[in-house]
Amino acid sequence: MGSGELPIGRRMARWRVRRRMSQQVFADRLGKSKSWVDKVERGVRALDRMSVIQEVAGVLRIDPAVLLGEDTPAGPAAAPLVAEVDDTRAALTRYAVFAPDGVDRPELPAAEVGRQVEHAWLTYQHAGYPQVLRMLPRLLDVTRRLPADGPTRSALRVQAYRIAASALVKLGDAEGAWLAADRAVAVAGDDPVLAATAVVSLGEVLRAAGRGRLAVATTVAAAHRIAPTVPGQGPPDILAVCGSLLLQAALAAGRGDPRGVEELIGQATEIAVRLGDGGDHHQLAFGPTVVELARVAAAVEVGEPAEAVRGHEQVTGQAPWRRLPPEHRAAHLLDVTRAYLDLGDPAGAGRTLVEADRTAPAEVRCRPVGLTLLARVARDGPAVAGVARLATLIGLTRKRPAGGRRGHRTVPCRTAGRHPDGTTQDSECRRTR
Repeated sequence: MGSGELPIGRRMARWRVRRRMSQQVFADRLGKSKSWVDKVERGVRALDRMSVIQEVAGVLRIDPAVLLGEDTPAGPAAAPLVAEVDDTRAALTRYAVFAPDGVDRPELPAAEVGRQVEHAWLTYQHAGYPQVLRMLPRLLDVTRRLPADGPTRSALRVQAYRIAASALVKLGDAEGAWLAADRAVAVAGDDPVLAATAVVSLGEVLRAAGRGRLAVATTVAAAHRIAPTVPGQGPPDILAVCGSLLLQAALAAGRGDPRGVEELIGQATEIAVRLGDGGDHHQLAFGPTVVELARVAAAVEVGEPAEAVRGHEQVTGQAPWRRLPPEHRAAHLLDVTRAYLDLGDPAGAGRTLVEADRTAPAEVRCRPVGLTLLARVARDGPAVAGVARLATLIGLTRKRPAGGRRGHRTVPCRTAGRHPDGTTQDSECRRTR
């Protein structure tokens, strides 16, 4: 029997052993009991929820498609941007104190580094993940070499580490993202607001790593530390960070505490109403629309897909939705794709996934979760315009020409994307030949 034919529990057990984790250690990292792990591995308990599969895959550091037993596509789509992820990891482990004399490059002015950080954020918000990962090694180096005096160095270093954490989470590298987020918190020093922005990223990473309870504890503690004395009052930038921390806590609470989820989202809503939409304090885009998107994601996590779809239809019909960064909109559409699949509506899932690809192609074509959802929709759903073409385009399925000859292989190509400010960026895709 090939590995692709094994039950999902057996595949989970194989990877757990390969990662040298006992059932107890594995259970602790998932926030589950040892008994739960044992029952899944023996096939007594089903592992059939996508959110749980993603958590398991995150702890095992594999693509969720591997657990699902789906054929891994040949070529770059199977392990997207592996070299770039490795380069970013290497940059995260470089320390100036260990650099040989003369090897470190000269410092850049803080203003120039600030422009590079701003450009990296803009590229990330437009889901240019290949470009961001290529920028990060140098960006991490230049922020590390900034002069130590003044608050500018800490702020820019925190931002660079946050970008790294967010990009690595997108690419399924929870371990590398955890290192980056931890660095962000460490270099923030005694600045509580700057540290809290780093904890927003840390909360996202802990969720991706399957550490929900730790994510809740960390983000709630950070929110309480910076919360104004009078609830809902205070500078907009502090309120935005506080609200974002509460949303991370709500998403981390998930299925285990639905009442806590609702309470945390309610607190974030009160803050968002005071701030309104349109702000981007600390690159968080926090406001009423982002809160509603988090409510949709939370509904998916707690097993209420119908509620998630209703919320999606309401929020996306409003003008502020269209003003959110493409990355945020496309990531939301992946959440809604999961909701449609949970409802048993693969046609709705297919339409939503195609919309996500139109909004920000890298969300579907580079992220493991996007590739996994596409594989499920292409395999199980009816023919939805665009899904089969997209699956073939990136190599998840192969065309069969007449006569039964072997299908086309996928090769990388580039298409040009354009920022709203008029600048261009390369966007990787796949074409067949």
